[in-house]
Amino acid sequence: MAAAPRRLLPALLLCLATWPALAQGRQDFTLINRTGYEIREVYVGPTRSDSWGRDVLGDGVLPANARREIRFSARTRDCMFDIKVVYSDDDSTAEWRNLDLCSISRISLYWDAKRQVSRAEWE
Repeated sequence: MAAAPRRLLPALLLCLATWPALAQGRQDFTLINRTGYEIREVYVGPTRSDSWGRDVLGDGVLPANARREIRFSARTRDCMFDIKVVYSDDDSTAEWRNLDLCSISRISLYWDAKRQVSRAEWE
């Protein structure tokens, strides 16, 4: 009888080792500001929703050349999200729609001075 608990120990240790990863949302991603400008607000809302929700930066900002980890609850089920950024000059905003955050781990934002628009690249 004592052999059965010993066989379960490796499985239990494996479960405990992966537990922190399971607590994270599969939609988590890194947002990188490569625009050269400070971003004052970032909204990440489900594509199916008409509301942007709260600013994920809270009271902070995302300086130029900085990155921020955007985290989701493990209970979040949606994969498709829209992202909106508001630059610190209050006049400029940019939006990207229908991003599959379940398959994206990093989003880099850029300013295209020639076309006068923000663009995003993701992987």
